Amino acid sequence: MAKIDLNSDLGEAFGRYSLGRDSEIIPLVSSVNIACGYHAGDPDVMATTVKLAEAAGVGIGAHPGFPDLQGFGRRKMDMKPDQVQHMVTYQVGALQAFTSDKRLHHVKPHGALYNAAATDHELAVGICRGIYQVDPKLPIYGLANSELIKAAQEIGLPYAQEAFGDRNYNADGTLVSRSLPNAVIKDPQEVAKRVAAMVNDQEIIALDGTKIPLKPDSICVHGDNQAALDIVKELHVGLNDAGIEIKTF
Repeated sequence: MAKIDLNSDLGEAFGRYSLGRDSEIIPLVSSVNIACGYHAGDPDVMATTVKLAEAAGVGIGAHPGFPDLQGFGRRKMDMKPDQVQHMVTYQVGALQAFTSDKRLHHVKPHGALYNAAATDHELAVGICRGIYQVDPKLPIYGLANSELIKAAQEIGLPYAQEAFGDRNYNADGTLVSRSLPNAVIKDPQEVAKRVAAMVNDQEIIALDGTKIPLKPDSICVHGDNQAALDIVKELHVGLNDAGIEIKTF
């Protein structure tokens, strides 16, 4: 039976403001990426989300982003690679401290940081070095076939190639910008169909019809997508019907 890790970006509430349906999504995925207080989240949210994830037995990952609460980490910032390295180390170390065994399962950069590192090799190396500083054996989740994966190989950091079930792709394998129409897919059945094709056919069809080869280790569903819970539920049904097991990377 084919296997795939299903991850979701969670812990993105802040103070009195809630976002997402974390407690309902966590039992349905195999790993989670928890915001570390820079693009979203705060110490209380981090602690609560880690406890929920540990109780569910899912893989706990840090989700570091640019220091941009107002923009939710989706605005690119001009930072030098060594600054990014230190920023990532800081956030990963902070979330790790909340875990009961002081260990994380993985790290996945967030938003603009993730997208920029997909094409900017120096930035990608800075991210990987920041993770390596905390734990040289801590895997990074990166966009399949991207510079972030190449940087992990260069640094000697373990990695998982990630694909997105609820996002459309450009012909070059990058994600369609959220500023453009059709960037996010909200139909649960369509997402489930796309994910099954990614796993079984090892390819994704870009918006212009280009077939992009990829071999995903993990599939992401964004927790801030309003249809996230319905999508995850549909994925369980669709992947099971396609003979694909959801299992932590």
